[in-house]
Amino acid sequence: MKAAPKRTLIRLLIAPMVAALAVLTAGAPGAQAATDLSTVAQALRESPVYVDPEATDILSESDAEALADKIEDADKPIFVAVLPADYPTENLFRNLRTETGVTGLYGIRLGNEFDARADSSVLSSQGVQNLVTAAQGAGDAKAQLNDFVDDALRNLGGSAPSSWSGGSGGVPVGGLITVGTLLAAGGAGVYAVSRRNRRRHQEEQRAALEKLRVVVDEDITAFGEELDRLDFHPAEPGADDAMRTDYAHALDAYEQSKRLMAEARRPEDVRGVTQAVEDGRFALARLAARREGRPLPERRPPCFFDPRHGPSVDDAVWTPPGGAARYDVACDVVCFSYF
Repeated sequence: MKAAPKRTLIRLLIAPMVAALAVLTAGAPGAQAATDLSTVAQALRESPVYVDPEATDILSESDAEALADKIEDADKPIFVAVLPADYPTENLFRNLRTETGVTGLYGIRLGNEFDARADSSVLSSQGVQNLVTAAQGAGDAKAQLNDFVDDALRNLGGSAPSSWSGGSGGVPVGGLITVGTLLAAGGAGVYAVSRRNRRRHQEEQRAALEKLRVVVDEDITAFGEELDRLDFHPAEPGADDAMRTDYAHALDAYEQSKRLMAEARRPEDVRGVTQAVEDGRFALARLAARREGRPLPERRPPCFFDPRHGPSVDDAVWTPPGGAARYDVACDVVCFSYF
């Protein structure tokens, strides 16, 4: 997880510069009234969420900051731009992607409208459409964009650009000078605040990890029980090398998940555990298909409704209580009976 205080400091340096550039561009003779797209792209290279100065009534600064933290913590290439309703729309997604120059998923809230596009290497066009459809009825911008990001994080490939990490290449020289001056003036006071913030952050991480540990340990145990119930022996009649390989992968994944969970020190460390369990369940699905003479399953995310059901087989439309209809991935045995 990237350090939140560092991210906040960098945004505090960059945001005024972006806003000032937007104002200067709008006020320059012969310039367009709308913020230049290169300015939007530059902001997105530094932070995953950009709110146009003319669109702050759509998404507040604090909500944008929280959304950006969520995306950065997940280390996924999701870019969100909030623009005024009268912003020029011709080739907007294509030009923004070109200006930004980063592979990823791009979501744009334009006034009250929302749409998204993605590079096929991180998400299919159908996957993007599913996300947009699910987000359409989410309500206000805050709810809509958070739902969009939450859903995207479950299925998106790729990783966040290194420029979000706050490397020296993304911080203006003037900003560094300002930071140096503030540190010199603040002295021990700044150091003390930093220590308190770091200690509080570590305590929050430990608490979050313990909550995750309960759920993930249950999933590991359930996967182990699936292996115990498996009526397969590598030497049984009809078993071939491919079956034995799938079986070995499942066993290795189980052992790996236990080891990684024991070594986990931060909430983000759990990602490797869940990936190992997912790999193991996919190996079991392949083994079952081979034994039954069925086509091998494609690699898909685990069932959204219960990962213990194994890999999903299709996209399902469902409506959570009090919510809007949305797309999620589901298995074929249990969950489709609900639709």
